[in-house]
Amino acid sequence: MKQILQDMSRGGTSIVDSPAPAVSRGYVLINTTVSLISAGTERMLVGFGRASYLEKARQQPDKVKMVLEKVSSDGLATTFAAVKSKLAQPLPLGYCNVGVVAEVREGERFKIGDRVVSNGPHADVVKVPNNLCALVPDAVDDESASFVVVASIGLQGIRLAQPTLGEAFVVTGVGLIGLLTVQLLRAHGCRVLAIDFDESKLELARQFGADTCNPGRGEDAVTAGMAFSRGQGVDGVIITASTKTSDPVTQAARMSRKRGRIILVGVTGLELNRADFYEKELTFQVSCSYGPGRYDPNYEVKGQDYPLGFVRWTEQRNFEAVLDMLASGQLDVKPLITHRFAFEDAPQAYHTLTEDKAGLGILLQYTSNVAERSVRKVVLTAVSTFDAQRPVMGFVGAGNYASRMLIPAFKAAGAQLHTIATAGGINGVIHGQKAGFAEATTDTDAMLVNSAINTVAIVTRHDSHARFVVQALQAGKNVFVEKPLAIDSAGLDEVQAAYAAAHADGSGPQLMVGFNRRFSPHIQKMKALLEPLQEPKSFIMTMNAGAIPADHWTQDNTVGGGRIIGEACHFIDLMRFLAGSKIVSIQARRMGDAPGVAITEDKASITLAFEDGSFGTILYLANGAASFPKERVEVFAAGRVLQLDNFRRLKGYGWPGFSKFNLWKQDKGQNVCAAAFLKGIEQGTPAIPANEIFEVARTTIEVAKLLRNQ
Repeated sequence: MKQILQDMSRGGTSIVDSPAPAVSRGYVLINTTVSLISAGTERMLVGFGRASYLEKARQQPDKVKMVLEKVSSDGLATTFAAVKSKLAQPLPLGYCNVGVVAEVREGERFKIGDRVVSNGPHADVVKVPNNLCALVPDAVDDESASFVVVASIGLQGIRLAQPTLGEAFVVTGVGLIGLLTVQLLRAHGCRVLAIDFDESKLELARQFGADTCNPGRGEDAVTAGMAFSRGQGVDGVIITASTKTSDPVTQAARMSRKRGRIILVGVTGLELNRADFYEKELTFQVSCSYGPGRYDPNYEVKGQDYPLGFVRWTEQRNFEAVLDMLASGQLDVKPLITHRFAFEDAPQAYHTLTEDKAGLGILLQYTSNVAERSVRKVVLTAVSTFDAQRPVMGFVGAGNYASRMLIPAFKAAGAQLHTIATAGGINGVIHGQKAGFAEATTDTDAMLVNSAINTVAIVTRHDSHARFVVQALQAGKNVFVEKPLAIDSAGLDEVQAAYAAAHADGSGPQLMVGFNRRFSPHIQKMKALLEPLQEPKSFIMTMNAGAIPADHWTQDNTVGGGRIIGEACHFIDLMRFLAGSKIVSIQARRMGDAPGVAITEDKASITLAFEDGSFGTILYLANGAASFPKERVEVFAAGRVLQLDNFRRLKGYGWPGFSKFNLWKQDKGQNVCAAAFLKGIEQGTPAIPANEIFEVARTTIEVAKLLRNQ
C-alpha cells in the first residue's frame, strides 16, 4: 500500500510504500477510490511542517512551556533529543476517504464490496473503526461522497446552534467548510449571510442562496449583519474562519441579537470583551469535529455506540445525514471541486494547496491495481544475510518509546535487525528504514515463527505482551519484552508455563523484561557502594509521575493494566535489585476517594520488605508539580545516605571517598540494558535471572490488587 506523509521537521510531503494493515475486530479494511484534501486543516499542517523551529515555537507557546519544564527536570540534552524525535515522526495526512470494503471480520456491520465513506487518511488502503464509516447510497457518486466528513464538521456546529426555520444566520469564513455550512443552513430553512475577504468564494456562497459581505472591499461586517437581520441582530453566527485575530468573535457578538448563539468551528483568537457578551447574554460554544463520539476511545475504537434515544446525532449518524442530503440533491458539492490529481501526483497537489489560495475541493483519485495494494510485507534494505550464531532480531511495535529509545539502543549494541512488525504498517516502514531493518510487515504471527529470526523484542500495548511472549517462547525465540511482562495473574501464569516448557530439558531461550533502570550508571554506582554493607537497607523511591487522563489507555486495567502494573513495576524491580534479596511482604495504600477527583490508582504508597531485613517505600504520585524531580531514589544504610535525582545527579552523604556523580545528560540505562540482553544470549547467562523477573511481575500484580480492593 501507499500513504501520504508530512515531514513535520523539514516540511516535505511524500508518498511512502508500506505493508497493508491487517483487519481486526471492530475495523474494516477499505480500498480507496477517492479522497478529499481538507484545504484548511492540511494547508495549516503543511505550513507548520515547513516552518522554522523558531516559527514552530511561536505557533505553540503551550508546548514551549512544557519543553522548558522538561529541561529543568531532565536536562537540555535529553529534552532536545525528545523534541527532535517528536518532530521527526511524519504525520499521516487526510481524513476524507471514500472506497470499497476489502476485508472485514464476520458478523460486523459492513460487508465486502460495500461502498463507504470514512475518516481514513490519504492512502490506497485504510483501516478504520466501524463507527467512523458510513454506507454510501447508490445515488451519491464517490467524488461527492468524499466531502461527507468535512461537511459533518460544519453540520456539528449547526447542531450546536440549533437553528429554526426562518432564522437569520451568519457564516464567517466561507472556505470549504464554510460553503458547506451555508448550504446546510439553507436546508434548515435559514436566511444566511456569508462573510469573507475572497470574492470568488462569496460568489459561490451567492450561488447557494446566501447574501454576502466582503470586508476586503470596505464593507463593515457588523453593519452588514445588522442590516441583514432587519435591525434586530442575527440569531446565530457560525465561525468557520481560520485566523489569529479575535475579530470574527468580536464582530459576531456585536451583530447578534440578545441571547444569540455563536459557534466556533474554525480557529480564531479568543480575546473576548465581556461587555459584548454580558449585555446580550450571548451563548458562545466551541464545536468539536464531526460530533459526539469524537476522541472517545469507547466509541471510536471499542465500537460502543451511544443509544439513539439519548444521543440522536453521533459522528457516524452525522455522516449518514450528510449522505442523505447529497442523495436528495439538497447539498451540492460539485461547484466546490477545483482540482483533481492522481494519487501518485500528491506532492503536486500539495504544492497547489499551498500556492493557490483559491483552491477548495482538491481531490485525489486512486486507480492502482487493487491486488497489488494488499501486500503484507515490504523490503526496506538490501541486507539479505545474517549471522545465525548471533541474535537476529524481530521487533513487534514501533511506537514512540520503541522508535526513540529501544530500537536505537539495540542498533547501538550491534543487533542484527531483520523484521519490524506493526499493526498499521506505516510506523514500521518509517522507523525500519531509519534503523536499517531488512523488512517491515503487518503479519506479526508470520514474523514470530520466521526461522531466520532467533530473538524478538515486544514493544506493544500492555495487554498484548503476555500473548506475544508466549507465542515467541513456543517458537523457541529469545524474548525481550518492554514492561510489564503481563497485566494479570492469568497472563503471567501462561508466560511462566511457556517458559518452563521451553526449558524442560534444562536449557532454552532467554526471557528479559526491559527493566533498564538497574543498568543505569548511577544505579550501578549505588549497587557497588552498597555491596560491601552487610546490614539491612532502607529505601525511599519517589515517582513524580504526573497526571494523565483517567480515560487514557494506560489507566484502563484491561488494556494498559493501570499505571502501577505499567510503570511502577520499574521501581519494584529497582528496589529488588538494590536490596539483592527476595521480597517477603507487601503493603499498599492508594489515596482516598474525593468528590470531583477521578478514582485511579496512580497516587499510592507501596511498601516492600525483604528477606535480609531491608525494607522500602515507593511513592507513586500523579499529583505533584512538574518542576519537582520526576524520579528520586534515596537509600539509607550504615549511617550513610545516597540520593539520586532524575538519573542525572547522585549525591553521597557520609560515604568515605564518594560525594557526587553527575551527568550532563540523563541516562536511564536503555543502551546498556539492550547490550546486556544481547551479551547474555551470546554467553548463555541471562542479564536478569528469570526467577527475579517472575518475582517482580507477581509482586506488581499483587500490589495492584491490594490498591484496587481498597
